[in-house]
Amino acid sequence: MIRGKLWFRCAAMHDPVTPIVVQPALIGWEAKQRKIELLIERPFNGEELVRRMKGWITADPGKVIEIVTRFGRLKVLDDKELVIEAEKLEDFQNLQKALAETFGKEVEAELIPKK
Repeated sequence: MIRGKLWFRCAAMHDPVTPIVVQPALIGWEAKQRKIELLIERPFNGEELVRRMKGWITADPGKVIEIVTRFGRLKVLDDKELVIEAEKLEDFQNLQKALAETFGKEVEAELIPKK
């Protein structure tokens, strides 16, 4: 398994950024005729996290997801860090090439070296 970081160009500052989960999503319930004290804490998956970057990054998150899923998958590692997972190094390299062709320097995939 090959893992990499996905870097976007920040729409405001134009430097490379990647989203992280600081706190999982809290989902509650509202009832019309009673009070419900139930909260569900659920972490984002990789695609949800990238979709939430719309407007904060210079690239279209939907197009980024479309390209990444052709070569691998987006995953939130340890409920915090966004990573790309690919089966083979060749898939990851093809992803890097497709991102560069489509987005230039707006979106980059960086290989995470194995420890």
